[in-house]
Amino acid sequence: MVQQPFQQEKNIYGGCKMNTIYFKNKKTEMIAHRGLSALERENTNAAFVAAGNRSYFGIETDVYATKDGVFVLHHDAMTKEGQLVIEEQDYETLKQVVMCDVDGELRNDLVLPLLTDYIRICKKYNKKAILEIKPKMDDETVARLVDEIRQQDYLSGTIFISFHWDNLIRLRALLPNQPLQFLVQREEEYSIEQLVQHQIDLDIYHKSVTKKMVKEIHKNGLLINCWTCNHIKDAERMVACGVDFITTNVLEGK
Repeated sequence: MVQQPFQQEKNIYGGCKMNTIYFKNKKTEMIAHRGLSALERENTNAAFVAAGNRSYFGIETDVYATKDGVFVLHHDAMTKEGQLVIEEQDYETLKQVVMCDVDGELRNDLVLPLLTDYIRICKKYNKKAILEIKPKMDDETVARLVDEIRQQDYLSGTIFISFHWDNLIRLRALLPNQPLQFLVQREEEYSIEQLVQHQIDLDIYHKSVTKKMVKEIHKNGLLINCWTCNHIKDAERMVACGVDFITTNVLEGK
């Protein structure tokens, strides 16, 4: 999902924030974007555990395959520390990269997580794994991804999302009943007919959401997620519109 670069996170939340921001919400499921990324470095085990210890329905992350086929979690195609292109490096090289915390300090425990780490954490804390397939993946890679989650017995706890429609079609061929969500920024980027045909839910930028859109999605038996909603007024509007999920860096419903 598109948002400000990592370095600007501190400006948004005023530095190393120690807790979530609560708002009144008991009906819309909340998803921690890249883990609890306002408190811990995004897409790290620390961020996943922080989300696991709170009331979130699910924990979102982004997956890539390394040059040697290992599934790792990171938002950008290139690491911030070391400037390594993930798909061009083997895992042995990438696992040596030590990352900075949200306060800008290097922490030896902050390394590129494996997909298996993330699934284990989601399973332990009984959270849905909201897994974004970041790049376009071929049939073989998608099949291996599915098999890795199946081996951990957590396909039932996983929702796949992607901006790449072909990734979702490949998943649907393998998993006829699996929850899938198509990521878009604007309404004109999706076709309700295609979503219905393949039974793929919608995951759209929150500023593009309207009550009419939500009503149409629900009328067709689909669900709607929105990203990335970090301010209470925006979240309250999403609840009023009737979305099923809100993806956020920092908000927590109560």
